[in-house]
Amino acid sequence: MRATRVVEGLAASTPFIGPERLMRERGMRELVRLGANESAFGPSPRAVAAMTAELERLAWYGDPDSYDLREALAGRVTCQLEQVLVASGIDELMGLCVRAFLEIGGVAVATRGTYPTFAYHVTGYGGRLETAAYTSEGSPDLDALAATARRERASIVYLANPDNPSGTFLDAQRVVRFYEALPPDALLLLDEAYADFADPAQLAPPCFDDRLVRVRTFSKAYGLAGARIGYALTTRTNAERLERVRLQYGVNRNAQIGALAALQDEAHLAWVLRETAAARAEYEALARELGTTTIPSCTNFVCIDMGSAAFATEVMAALLDRGVWIRKPGATPLDRYIRVSAGTADMRRTFAQAFRAVTAERRSIATP
Repeated sequence: MRATRVVEGLAASTPFIGPERLMRERGMRELVRLGANESAFGPSPRAVAAMTAELERLAWYGDPDSYDLREALAGRVTCQLEQVLVASGIDELMGLCVRAFLEIGGVAVATRGTYPTFAYHVTGYGGRLETAAYTSEGSPDLDALAATARRERASIVYLANPDNPSGTFLDAQRVVRFYEALPPDALLLLDEAYADFADPAQLAPPCFDDRLVRVRTFSKAYGLAGARIGYALTTRTNAERLERVRLQYGVNRNAQIGALAALQDEAHLAWVLRETAAARAEYEALARELGTTTIPSCTNFVCIDMGSAAFATEVMAALLDRGVWIRKPGATPLDRYIRVSAGTADMRRTFAQAFRAVTAERRSIATP
C-alpha cells in the first residue's frame, strides 16, 4: 500500500526534537529547559485550580463550540463571538488555514528560517513554499516578502510578529503597510503567538477582513503549552470556512477550562510579563559581559550572537552536555545566534554559569 503522491514525495523530517528524546538518547534524568520558549513561570494558579476541580469529569468531551472561551475572547478583543475560532494550538490553526486557502500546487510565502510548522503544513498538503531572507539585522524583510508574494501569486503569506526565532517586533504601521502591499487575493496569516509580550499600543489594530487571519495562543505568556489551545481572529466567513475542516472534538476539555480561568487572571499575566522582562535584561547583560550582543526581543526568549554558525552549534552542544537545553536558528543570518528562553532566577543562574564556562573553554581551544 502506497501513501499519496504528496506524502511519498516528502523527505522524512522532524520539525522539533524534544527534550524528552534528548534525555532518552543521552541517558539523562533532567535538563534545564530553555529551548522551547515554554513559560518557566507556570500557568495561573486559578487555571490550575479550575482544571484540577474538573479532573473527575474527564470522561466528558469538551464543548465542541468552545462557547464560553470564545465569548470571553470576543469581549477581550471587542469583536463578535462568530469571529473567534478555538483550536488545539496555533499549529492546528496553521494547518486549517493551509487546508482551507491553499490549493494543491498553490504557493505560500514566508520568511526563510521562520517558525517551521507552517512549512510543514504547506508541503504536507501539497503546496509549494517560497521564501524571502531575513534582513541583515535579523527581522523579517517585509518588502522582500511582499515582492515574492506578488511575483509568485501567493495564496497565503505567513508572518510571525513578534518573530520566531529572532524575537524582533514590527509595529502596527509597518504591518498595515505590508498588508496593503500584498496581492489582493492573498491571505495574510499573522502569527501572534508572542503578542502578549509586545506593547499593546504597537500591535496592529483590530481588523476583520477576509484576507486576514490572526492566530494567538495560551502556550507562551499564559503557560499552557502542554494543554494545547489557541485561537484565531478573523471574519465570520473565514471562521465558517475553517469550521468545515476543524476537528470538532479536538480541543481538550481541561484546556478550555484552564484557558478561560487564565484569561481572567490578569495579575498573574502581569507578573509573568515582569519576570520575562527581567530574564531578557539578564541575558542581555550576560552577553555584554562576554563581549557579544543580542537581538532586541519582544518575546520570552533572547538570541545571543556567537559570531558564526559553527561556534553557535558548538556552544549549543556543549551546553547540552552540561544539562542545559537551548536551541539555535537554522538559516542565515540568524544561524550564528543561540536562542535562550526566559527562565526562572535559578534557571538563569545555571545557564549563565554553564554559558560562561563553555564560551571560555571553546575560546581557549581556538586560541593558539
